Amino acid sequence: MLLALVAIVSGLGVLVWSAERFIDGASGTAAHFGMPPLVIGMVIVGFGTSAPEMVVSAFAALDGSPNLALGNALGSNIANVGLILGLTALIAPISVHSAIIRRELPLLLGIGAVVGVLLWSGSLTRIESALLLAGFLALIGWTLFSALRAPGDTLEADFSQEMAEHPMPLRRAVFWLVVGLLLLIVSSRVLVWGAVTIAQTLGVSDLVIGLTIIAIGTSLPELAASLIAARKGEHDIAIGNIVGSNMFNLLAVIGIAGSITPIAVIPAEVMMRDWPMMMAGTVALFVMGYGFRGRQGRINRLEGGILLLTFIAYSAYLVLSTLPA
Repeated sequence: MLLALVAIVSGLGVLVWSAERFIDGASGTAAHFGMPPLVIGMVIVGFGTSAPEMVVSAFAALDGSPNLALGNALGSNIANVGLILGLTALIAPISVHSAIIRRELPLLLGIGAVVGVLLWSGSLTRIESALLLAGFLALIGWTLFSALRAPGDTLEADFSQEMAEHPMPLRRAVFWLVVGLLLLIVSSRVLVWGAVTIAQTLGVSDLVIGLTIIAIGTSLPELAASLIAARKGEHDIAIGNIVGSNMFNLLAVIGIAGSITPIAVIPAEVMMRDWPMMMAGTVALFVMGYGFRGRQGRINRLEGGILLLTFIAYSAYLVLSTLPA
């Protein structure tokens, strides 16, 4: 039990650190090969911030715990909106200027609805998982197309400024790309082992472990990126990280896990509690971030506080529901 706790704490710590190094290395390498800043920000950074969820979920599925992977994906999306955007907006209200993000918000809603339809049957087959992965590849293509067709978008200016502040020599970029990826794999393996061991020892379901400890831990890269971006006034990066990560989680994280180990029985709580909670957060993000009747999308401190309190209440309910009666 003590060894498993050490594995979780150390695994999360190395996971977050290696994810940051992986993103820095990937961004620096792409920049040296002439990739536009907007493409780097939307694809490379977006993929990098979701890398912890992807790797952790792949190992969870390999270990025969696909519900941990499912909980990780749904829980990460809930944490991204409730914890990260809520906390970020409390510190610095977020305004949405980017036309790209305005187009992504309804797409995220649609992806969430499609995932709900697939999960409604109570199982997730390899074919359905493959469809999610195909959707992920289509999303990457659409993201590249949007980035290349939207020169001058405010999101591009934010990413250009961010990259100019952190130039990196090619050799160092490649070094951190490789080292970051290797440490991501090792730390994810350690983290999954610790989480599954504790779940079995305490009699807590893999789903709840994935929704809480693993979800919050793998969302820490998004938390750091959004807080730093908001404090610099780069609001579109702050919210763009969350929107992109949530789409990647639903399509790639669930798709990878289900392709490795199909989920024969999805717990009823997923469709009664967790998916509706995720969709409620997604709808709230859409309403606040999209902007209607000419009003600019914005998440103010009051709305951020509501998001954060909702996340705290949901997490407390999950923890209390696992305690013995």
